[in-house]
Amino acid sequence: MRRTPSRRLFAAALLVASVLAPMATLPATAAPTPARYGHDDVPRHGHDDVPRHGHDDVPRHGLGREMTERLDRAIAEVREQAGIPGVVVGLWMPGKGSYVRATGVADTVTRLPMTTDSYVRIGSETKTFTVTALLELVDEGRIALDDPIAKYVRGVPNGHRITLRQLAGMRSGLFPYTADAGFTHDLLSDPERYFNPRELLTYGFRHANTFGPGEDFQYSNSNLVLLGLVIEKVTGRTLADVIHERVLRPAGLHHTLFPQDDEFPEPHPRGYTDQTLSGEIEDVTNWNPSWAWAAGAMISDLHDLRRWAKVVATGELLSPETQAQRLRMLPTGYPGTDYGLGIFETNGWIGHNGSIPGYETVTVYLPSQKATLVIMINTDVVAEGQEPSTLLARAITAVATPDHVYDGSVITRP
Repeated sequence: MRRTPSRRLFAAALLVASVLAPMATLPATAAPTPARYGHDDVPRHGHDDVPRHGHDDVPRHGLGREMTERLDRAIAEVREQAGIPGVVVGLWMPGKGSYVRATGVADTVTRLPMTTDSYVRIGSETKTFTVTALLELVDEGRIALDDPIAKYVRGVPNGHRITLRQLAGMRSGLFPYTADAGFTHDLLSDPERYFNPRELLTYGFRHANTFGPGEDFQYSNSNLVLLGLVIEKVTGRTLADVIHERVLRPAGLHHTLFPQDDEFPEPHPRGYTDQTLSGEIEDVTNWNPSWAWAAGAMISDLHDLRRWAKVVATGELLSPETQAQRLRMLPTGYPGTDYGLGIFETNGWIGHNGSIPGYETVTVYLPSQKATLVIMINTDVVAEGQEPSTLLARAITAVATPDHVYDGSVITRP
């Protein structure tokens, strides 16, 4: 079935939205969706449990045969149901072991297998890096969370009342620029073009605010673009440089980057989406992510995301007081998920997910068990009304942490 961009709207592209909506329950008699990419003949390569980047603290033992086989089956079933070309999963549970697997294909034409050393576009996980950079400035006293955005950026509708805290917590009421029909048309007509951050905001500012500051929750990439501009104004540096020097380097993330234009290090899988002008599934690997900027342009790999999950959830780069503000979770209106400042909590798991045309990720940390889960896939095509990364996260945690099942679901498209 073809999906048109107007139905999906890009309002939920870069998806924390995939964890912020009612669960879509499949009928008991529904048959799994046939795999779109012929996965049955795919060799299961790249299943090593040892990373390539010298992470000496990686467990060298697995979770046991029974648990491993159950996880293998759960992932295979979701991959078949959702038609996911390739999947990388890393699950680390101190005291119990680890599970690191790559299955499926990185390229549906060449049948090159997915591998655990791949780079992927991480979509909305970028928000965790942008907000961390912002909160470091809070710790230094250079900004305050309750400053109005008008102090830093002119022309924001109701900007004298909208605070940086409300922007980071998705409670500003600013219209999401990705939901503007003109933006969707312009992006899909020329997906390799460069978008300036202020140009992005003009798409959203054409519309009235959807509610008053702090009155409700609405996931909006306009919020993060504004925070990126605040960071640049206060530091006098580009956002990419600030994130590299103040976040990535101190966190020890050597395979994570804020790309320039369509830069994409090798190796990386091809990415597939149906968010196209035709509504057909296309290879969108080389789309320019500048349109997502501070909200979703970044790239990373499995083992950097593993490290980042704990850093961001425990506040290693921030003062305890600022981290406590970050983790002050407020209701989103969607069962099972609360949102803090550029981070969410769902049934004990803390972190963020990401979706950008062609790729989806999940990076979460479970403090009660010091467990980390990272998922990377090379499609964002919705299956049975659900984001494929959400289906995987739910299936994996149902096996590995049954008392803490990732409780997300995709927003219902119009």
